[in-house]
Amino acid sequence: MLFTPGKIGNLELPNRLIRSATAERMADEEGRPTPKMSTMYEVLSRGGVGLIITGHMYVHPSGKAHPEMTGVYKDDLIPDLARLADIVHANGGKVVAQINHGGRQSYKGVTPTPIAPSAIDESLSLDTNPARAMTIAEIELLADAFAQAARRVKEAGFDGVQIHSAHGYLISQFNSPYLNRRTDEWGGSLENRARFLREVMQSVRYQVGNEYPVLIKFGMMDGVEGGLTLDEGALIVSMMSEMGLDGIELSGGMGGRLLTNVKKGIKREDDEGYFLPFAQASRKVTQLPLALVGGFRSKSVMEQTLQEGTVDFISICRPLINDPELPNKFREGILEKSGCISSNNCWAERDGDGISCKCPIEKT
Repeated sequence: MLFTPGKIGNLELPNRLIRSATAERMADEEGRPTPKMSTMYEVLSRGGVGLIITGHMYVHPSGKAHPEMTGVYKDDLIPDLARLADIVHANGGKVVAQINHGGRQSYKGVTPTPIAPSAIDESLSLDTNPARAMTIAEIELLADAFAQAARRVKEAGFDGVQIHSAHGYLISQFNSPYLNRRTDEWGGSLENRARFLREVMQSVRYQVGNEYPVLIKFGMMDGVEGGLTLDEGALIVSMMSEMGLDGIELSGGMGGRLLTNVKKGIKREDDEGYFLPFAQASRKVTQLPLALVGGFRSKSVMEQTLQEGTVDFISICRPLINDPELPNKFREGILEKSGCISSNNCWAERDGDGISCKCPIEKT
């Protein structure tokens, strides 16, 4: 089942394994991918994963979330992005670019005055400043910024685009009653809070057309008191087909100080797939292809999850940081479980290092 073909919109994939987006931190000050990033994608594309989703790319300078974040905010970045897509395609792979805006979840060193749906006088981490509320003009400008970014992704030759609406970034901030306390048409009811996502999708479709694959990474619930609930998340999922989306990658939780989207120390098979209830709730309200992220490490658990029919694809990333060849090894029967020990110790210790596995074990 894991190595049978799958389809998301018009995007045909050789297997059901997806490399879930994780920030590479391998771009220069303008957001241009460095040679180190090109090398990383070359290695990853040879490893046998069915689809690569890039780390998030910022759609507007106001949404740069951290240093060394890849940019997709201006046209002269298109040739640099095209080289990444070409590298993956040269190795027979498929690649989708994830686009994002950090909103209030943006490091103060790169975005001193972040913008967000509402001005809440608190920082989400030690590295961010309190955000100011966006004007309606800014909301409309950023909906178009997502659309222009999607157009650039298409022109660069990527196989699709994924809109980031999870982990406490801008679109999920609009969805969240904890972070969106507006009293105008962009806040209050669930329909109003989801208005920004709807506007983004309408603008994206206008730019890329109806046939180009558009995916979403969606946070089903915030995991904090007063945040988006699972029932509300399912209601937003039920709107996504009508919005024009082709596929949904399910996740949840916040980032920053409220970190609730990553679980460490996954040692038992029972600990894997910890967002499965999100998929079960989503399958009741949509027939769109569903991908699920959340601690998958064992081939047997992935196979069983797919066979149950709740999801169509399995998303992983840290296991591929540990070993980019993992899909090939699964297919060939060389390995049955990733060597990743779920320590979340993948992040760069110094600028320029980029993501890499620093687990204190020998890589398989």
